[in-house]
Amino acid sequence: MDTASGSPATLGSVDDALARAVELARRGPAWGPNPRVGCVILAPVRDAVDGAAPGPRAVLAEGWHRGAGTPHAEATALAAAREAGVDVRGATAVVTLEPCNHTGRTGPCAVALEEAGVAEVVYAVADPNPVAAGGADHLAAHGVRTELRPTAAATELTHAWAASAAAGRPYVILKSATTLDGRVAAADGTSRWITGPAARAHAHEVRAVVDAIAVGTGTVVADDPALTARHPDGGRADHQPVRVVVGHREVPAGARLRTEDGGELVHLATHDVTEVLAALAAREVRTLLVEGGPTLATAFLRAGVVDELHAYVAPLLLGAGPGAVGDLGVTTIADALRWRTHDVRRLGDDVLLVARTHPSPAHPSVQEA
Repeated sequence: MDTASGSPATLGSVDDALARAVELARRGPAWGPNPRVGCVILAPVRDAVDGAAPGPRAVLAEGWHRGAGTPHAEATALAAAREAGVDVRGATAVVTLEPCNHTGRTGPCAVALEEAGVAEVVYAVADPNPVAAGGADHLAAHGVRTELRPTAAATELTHAWAASAAAGRPYVILKSATTLDGRVAAADGTSRWITGPAARAHAHEVRAVVDAIAVGTGTVVADDPALTARHPDGGRADHQPVRVVVGHREVPAGARLRTEDGGELVHLATHDVTEVLAALAAREVRTLLVEGGPTLATAFLRAGVVDELHAYVAPLLLGAGPGAVGDLGVTTIADALRWRTHDVRRLGDDVLLVARTHPSPAHPSVQEA
């Protein structure tokens, strides 16, 4: 490979190749119906540098998925090898996700690898999508050695997508911005700004990588949000999430949601969270950021579908005003809704707590707590 382009000529081990595949996968879009996947094809051991194994192995080709409708990472790597006149027979394909066994917008990667003569496939995450899974079985049935070698980085990379694929609904992130005493606004209704610029900038970074963002009609009337993803300088991010409004009231004609450029506006005239998620799943929404007020937050929490919390907490005290959530039906501490801490970071004077319903393999110390 051309090292001047940033691609390594050799890699010391399959583990190194998996780490490189994760780097490649991160180049793809975080949004969209497909996961971010990277692939590195290593020369057979017999062609290793200096002819010695387990020494460094030549990188024959690499690729990553660039979004829905484009070739998958494995197909991209194979195409790169063909273009360079490189023979991949007997090679090892190292992939962040199990090669698919499904014909959709593109053909099955498991078949492509087998037909190319690859001798071994090592992958870090098993495909949870029942439609596309089975690639490893297909390869094994056709004489290709397969190995599942999990890594925390690859698992984290596909966390939200995998959870969505397994559940058959969008992965739901619930955002809140509160004072130390859990208020989202003062007694007079004012709420701009509870958090500081750093926290707000981070919230826009999250908007720029999710598929959709949801608020209730009450928030539309009270706050008139644009629901766009913006840079700190006010410029629009390249990707704009679908803007979802939940509730029966109409979105006013003069609302910023209608007058300002952004993602597609989708009004779901329902209060049923299940209907909302089904409608968005039909649109191939994988990640949904819920930014609505206490009413919408409470509805999603009561429905038991919140997968991740983003709680921005500012060092302010109000003593009165609406809280972040309403009645959850919890009457005793034993019934409290619980998550596991995934990350805590300081953003200016504010703090962001990220918590998930399931512990992350990228944070084993949290799992053991």
